[in-house]
Amino acid sequence: MVKSMTGYGRAERHTKQRKIIVEIKSLNSKQLDMSVRIPTLYREKEYDIRNTVGKALGRGKVDLCVSFENLGGAKTGCGGTINAALFKSYYEQLVRLRSEVGDTNGNEPLMTAVLRLPEVMQTEMVRVDPEEWTALAEAVNEAVENLNRFREQEGEVLIADLLKRIDTIEELAAQIVPLEGERIETVRARLRDNLEALQVKVDHNRFEQEIIYYLEKFDITEEKVRLKQHCDYFRTVARESEGVGRKLGFIAQEIGREINTTGSKANHAGIQKLVVRMKDELEKIKEQLLNLL
Repeated sequence: MVKSMTGYGRAERHTKQRKIIVEIKSLNSKQLDMSVRIPTLYREKEYDIRNTVGKALGRGKVDLCVSFENLGGAKTGCGGTINAALFKSYYEQLVRLRSEVGDTNGNEPLMTAVLRLPEVMQTEMVRVDPEEWTALAEAVNEAVENLNRFREQEGEVLIADLLKRIDTIEELAAQIVPLEGERIETVRARLRDNLEALQVKVDHNRFEQEIIYYLEKFDITEEKVRLKQHCDYFRTVARESEGVGRKLGFIAQEIGREINTTGSKANHAGIQKLVVRMKDELEKIKEQLLNLL
């Protein structure tokens, strides 16, 4: 199905030690722009997570957040232990020095100072078991699936709106047809009035030939045919499964060229008004296409 680039997905997984939460949202972007926030505990899997999400989503401004809640007495990321022997050695030396210099401060500042000395605090990394890695991968995949489901729903709404606007453009183009005959008569009358004002003798056969030549420059038959073809092609591409956003954007550009050319050749107030309305619908189409994958 056609997808929007806007969406949100969330998933949870529980292990014996933790509840893992994955949230992901996306907005429109020309390329894949991914921001990942992940706890230090799972940092080694960031590359795999980025690959999984990138392949599934294609493009868009993606914000992925992984978090967890500890259950029971689970450790978080890394734990700290005190090197007791080294602490005692540092502490005894500092006590002796304090008595020698006559420092009368209590022991609490001294203990705090000892804890900041090199290698007194030892870091112990917490290892993540395979079950937890599996739970994390499942949560990421489910969040991405939920996001894509959201994208499909949004994409369906967008496509319906786009096709409705394409129908409107064709309806407006059809309203130009009866105005073309009126335009010819208006041009003929204006030229005849100008010649009469000059009070010159006119060869009517030559006058009609000049009218035909003049009106050929304002003929919009080709523009109408190409506009119809582009609109039909837009509908065909819109029925494709994925990745139609850029294609429809290119087709919209071609539709715009035909509308602009029609406007430049219009030479009629009524046709110009219809062209303006067609341009307005096309601009709304282009805005919506920015959200389409």
